[in-house]
Amino acid sequence: MSATFRLFRFAPLLLLLAALVAFAGPKLKKTAVAKNLTIGVPEGFAALPDDGIAAKYPAQRRPLAVFSSPNGRVDMSVAQKPTTFSNRDYALLLKIYKASIQNMYGKVQFLREDIQTVNKRDFVVLEFVSTVTDNRRGGGTLAPIRKYQLVQYAIEGDQLYVFTFDAPAEEQAQWQPTAREIMSSVVLK
Repeated sequence: MSATFRLFRFAPLLLLLAALVAFAGPKLKKTAVAKNLTIGVPEGFAALPDDGIAAKYPAQRRPLAVFSSPNGRVDMSVAQKPTTFSNRDYALLLKIYKASIQNMYGKVQFLREDIQTVNKRDFVVLEFVSTVTDNRRGGGTLAPIRKYQLVQYAIEGDQLYVFTFDAPAEEQAQWQPTAREIMSSVVLK
């Protein structure tokens, strides 16, 4: 058997391996967000400065941290806010946040709605594709905005932590494995 023939015999396997490596996504770097919280951040993502967070997330209570892809189309954020709920209320929180998401967007396709244990801690998990119709003044209607989002909620003491990953819906296949890996990396003590 010639060397060329042996090489061609393994060519499909080599192509498959190359494709898997290409779609593996970025490696995660363990990053401290607060003294009791670490999360894996994809290599190449950059932390937005306070003024960047304020511009991208104009709200009274801004996220603790936002990490953005090099092209700015994909974000991962961590927010914290006071809550009167406890970690025994997760089944109720799942229903409340699912209804809230359905009210926030014109159309929602849920991919997952669950209570999941990650690193010995329970989280409420909602994964979905949302659609918002952008109706601007002047009679013109722009194409709907579709986003892939994976959101996890956890309660620690009297604080609710919200972990959000969002990407354009057309990039879901590329980013979904990374989003799930990020959410599996959360350590909240």
